[in-house]
Amino acid sequence: MKKTRIILLLLVAATGLVMLASACGGDDNEAVPRDAVAVVGGDEISKAQYDNLIEQAKKSYQAQKRDFPKVGSTEYNALKNQAIQFLVQRSEFEQKADDLGVDVTAKQIDARLKQVKQQYFGGDEKKYKEQLKQQGLTDAQVRNDIRAQLVQEGIFKKLTEDVTVTDKEIENYYNSHKDQYGTPESRDVRHILVSTKKLADELYKRIKAGESFATLAKKYSKDPGSKDQGGKLTITRGQTVLPFDQTAFNLGTGTLSQPVKTQYGYHLIEPLSAVKPAKTTPLKDVKAQIKQQLTQTQKNDAMTKWIADTKKDFEDKTSYQVGFAPPPTATGTTTSG
Repeated sequence: MKKTRIILLLLVAATGLVMLASACGGDDNEAVPRDAVAVVGGDEISKAQYDNLIEQAKKSYQAQKRDFPKVGSTEYNALKNQAIQFLVQRSEFEQKADDLGVDVTAKQIDARLKQVKQQYFGGDEKKYKEQLKQQGLTDAQVRNDIRAQLVQEGIFKKLTEDVTVTDKEIENYYNSHKDQYGTPESRDVRHILVSTKKLADELYKRIKAGESFATLAKKYSKDPGSKDQGGKLTITRGQTVLPFDQTAFNLGTGTLSQPVKTQYGYHLIEPLSAVKPAKTTPLKDVKAQIKQQLTQTQKNDAMTKWIADTKKDFEDKTSYQVGFAPPPTATGTTTSG
């Protein structure tokens, strides 16, 4: 992402929270003022808010040297729906924040904006203001977006503060996914890869006659990952293509294979060590990792359920301006973090 595009994309598009877009309400021009695109539980979403998001999308396309989609096209309608649903969800979050005891102070907004300025502009106020001008934004708009982000983060924290993962859950997950916590069989081998069987046969004879495998590998092998090491590499079971894998693990140590054909060419393979057995990482060594993973999953699930319930709660409280209601089957998901 280019530095010149960070402000809106950071504060609006990349909030990192779950977003479920689902159709609710409907076109109702009488219930929605002319200068609004939707009314959510009495909160009006202005046309200016919507236009601002679309304008930022246009600038993002321009920065990427892409043509902005034509009005009425499938891509344009998708952008339009995403913008509307983002604004609707932001309004829902704001209204529900009080119910959860989530409050965002001016001091918190100042602190977050300071972080943004430091991270992207080195704390240079002049550079920050130049960026606002380039993107057609005001400081007030940025602060409003920061507030929305902090509200969402506060809701996520409030909903998930009691999430706990038990030792039993960790153990059950570990036992069900043991293949993820270990290493398969491995073996040290060396090989030479060439394009033709004729050359492979010739090199086979020369090695059997006593010429140096390593010297021939450095001169003839086409494998860039091993030729400079005289053909040496360590492989794990299932890592390489099947004919190579079977030969490398079935040959006796120090035994040179006949040419083996694969999709890459012809190989001469010689195992250098015994097969090293597969190992499973003990639960104690991955317990913290699993706990963190399961905790995040449960938090995401809690947030997703809350958003779905919130959508249902606002179904009869949301009206859209004519032409702005989402399609009946619209769904979308953004992962929480």
